[in-house]
Amino acid sequence: MTGVAGRPPCAIPDTPLAAAVPGIMTCVHCGFCLQACPTYLALGDENDSPRGRIMLMRALVEGELPISDESVRTHIDRCLGCRACETACPSGVPYGEMLEATRATLTRVKANPLLVRVLLWTFARRWPMRAALAATRLLRETRLPSLLSRLPGRIGFTMGMLSSTSPVFAASGYAARGTGARARVATLGGCVMESLCGHTNRATERVLAANDYALVEAPGQGCCGALHAHAGDAEGARSLARRNIAAFEKSGAELIAVNAAGCGAAMKEYGHLLSEDREWSARAAALAARVRDISELLAAAGPARGAVLPIVATYDAPCHLLHAQRLSAPPLVVLAAIPSLELVPLTDADQCCGSAGIFSLTESALSARVLAPKLDHIERTGATLVVSANPGCLMQIGAGLAQRGTGIRVAHVVDVLDASYAAAGTAGVGRPAGAAIP
Repeated sequence: MTGVAGRPPCAIPDTPLAAAVPGIMTCVHCGFCLQACPTYLALGDENDSPRGRIMLMRALVEGELPISDESVRTHIDRCLGCRACETACPSGVPYGEMLEATRATLTRVKANPLLVRVLLWTFARRWPMRAALAATRLLRETRLPSLLSRLPGRIGFTMGMLSSTSPVFAASGYAARGTGARARVATLGGCVMESLCGHTNRATERVLAANDYALVEAPGQGCCGALHAHAGDAEGARSLARRNIAAFEKSGAELIAVNAAGCGAAMKEYGHLLSEDREWSARAAALAARVRDISELLAAAGPARGAVLPIVATYDAPCHLLHAQRLSAPPLVVLAAIPSLELVPLTDADQCCGSAGIFSLTESALSARVLAPKLDHIERTGATLVVSANPGCLMQIGAGLAQRGTGIRVAHVVDVLDASYAAAGTAGVGRPAGAAIP
C-alpha cells in the first residue's frame, strides 16, 4: 500500500486496522475525549486515553511501532470500549470500530489470554454455553453467592455479581393484554439474559404485549457476538451475526427488541460487521435497521401507565445505550410511566461502571477503580434501588454495592415497569390502580 497525502505507506496492509485508517485520520487530537474517558481519569496516562490510543494505532499503521509491541497491547487492552469518547468527539471519530479493528489485528500476532479464549469458545457454542450458565444459575439458587458477596477481593465480588442477577420483585401474576396492532416483534433471548435474568426476559414479553406489540418467536438465535467483536475475534462475531440474521429473518418480525444495551449496540452494527461479505452485507444492514432497544419500543407506545410503586430509585445509563446507541430519553420515559416512583438524579450517570463485558475479569483492578466513584455517587442519592438496562452493568454495580454492605438493590428498567403493571392487576394496565407495592 502506498502513502497518501504525504503519509508513509501502510506498514500492516491487509489487516483490520489498515482498513480503519480513514477513522484514525479523522482525529484532530483536540483532547475533548480526555475527561470523558474512565481509564484516563483513573490512571492519568495519555496512552490510556482515546487520543493516546489513536496515536498508538497510527504508529502501528505507519510502522513506528511493531504490532508485537507489548506496551501497545497493554494500553489497548485497558480500554473499556465504553465509547464515551464518541459522544464527546466533535469530529465524529468512529473509535469503537477502530478499537475492534486494532484488537483484531493484535490478536493475529498474539492470541488472547486463555481465560478469554475459553469464554469466547463457550459463548459461540450453544450447548457448552447453556451448560455453563445453567451450572452458574444453580450455584446462585443455593444462596451461597449472596452470603459470600461481602467478602473482600475477587471471590466476594464475583459472588456479588452472581447474586445481583436474582429478581428484586416477586414473580408477576398478571396477564398482559393488548391489541398486538402496533408491530410484530421478536425478542433477543441472549446468553446471560436468558440464563441468569430470565425473569427480565419474561417481563420484557409482558410489557411489550401490554403496550400492543404482537410477539413472534425466533428459534435458532443465539449469542449476539458482542464479546467476540470487543475481544478481537471478528470472524467469531460474524459467524454469530449470520446465525442471528437468519433466525430473525425467518421469524417474520418487523422489529427486534433487545433488553441488553451491549447486545443491542452490537446488533445495530451488524451492517458494519458484515460490510465486506457480499452474501450477507445487505441482509445484515436490513436486520440492523429493525433492531430496537426495549426502551425505544416502550417509549414509542407511551408507555401505558401502571400502578403506584413507592420506591426511591436512581438510574444509571449503560454506556452502550447512551454512547453507542445514543439513547438517553427512552428509559426515563419508561420510568416516568410509574406513578409515585421517585427518581433521584445520579451524578456522572454517563460515566462507565467498569463492567465492559469481560473487562471486570481480565482487568479486575482497573475495573474496580472505575467503579468506585460510581458507588460513592449512588450511596449519596439515598436511593434503595439502582435501575439500569444492561446485565453487565447491573451485575457490576450490584456486586460493588453488596461488597460495601449498602443494602441497595439493582433492577432492569423493564423489571420495574413490569412490577408496576403487576400491581395494577385487575384494575388494568394503563389506568392508575392506587395499589402500592410494599
